[in-house]
Amino acid sequence: MNPNTIITDTHTHLYSEEFDQDRDQMIQRAIDAGVSRFFIPAIDAASTQPMYDLEQKYPDNVFLMMGLHPTYVKDNYLDELKHVETELAKRKFYAVGEIGIDLYWDKTHLKEQQIAFRTQIQWAKQYKLPIVIHCRDAFDEIFEILEEEKSDDLFGIFHCFTGTHEQALQAISYNMKLGIGGVVTFKNGKIDQFLNQIDLKHIVLETDSPYLAPIPFRGKRNESSYLVNVVAKLADIYDVSEEEIATITTQNSKDVFGI
Repeated sequence: MNPNTIITDTHTHLYSEEFDQDRDQMIQRAIDAGVSRFFIPAIDAASTQPMYDLEQKYPDNVFLMMGLHPTYVKDNYLDELKHVETELAKRKFYAVGEIGIDLYWDKTHLKEQQIAFRTQIQWAKQYKLPIVIHCRDAFDEIFEILEEEKSDDLFGIFHCFTGTHEQALQAISYNMKLGIGGVVTFKNGKIDQFLNQIDLKHIVLETDSPYLAPIPFRGKRNESSYLVNVVAKLADIYDVSEEEIATITTQNSKDVFGI
């Protein structure tokens, strides 16, 4: 691949404690591999300061989102939402995320998750920002809210897309790009079977590191440099060069995030 080609990781938790021992080296490995744009999703109020620290250290590479992750929607979720609202009013972010619904771990706060998701979508529209959606075992619940909120100013990324072909088309119909990462390399990931029927203009790349490492690192800590394995797999699926995958998906990320 051309050394000037830029690969964009649209979803990486660089502030995760799993990187505390070697964060700078890990980021450098990614940059050396051509992955030089990192979009960082928020989780809850505790992730805010570590995100700001990263941005200060890597101002040319790190771009921040603000939001409340659905698995962090607990009894104190209104306090957490207040924090998101305050931060959004204070400074520039590139997306509201990651937000959504997760019924994999726990269904007890579904109602609160739905309120938090809808509220944050409305803030994204207010600030004309994209949303970055976290969906686990919750396609119907997510689509129900997107259907009610759909408009020209609702757009973003369906992070870590793992649905069916029909669900992919439905997500795209709401102005969402599909975030594709390590799962596309898994034997049982299934999305590789229909992805080439989805135009590349709807695809962005992500790692979700430190989670969901691609083959051959599956089960180990993921990191942004491993995105090259995802690029290689997509080049194979779409029967185009790795260069083309990197170029198109980075342009798509610019279309979403505005940078």
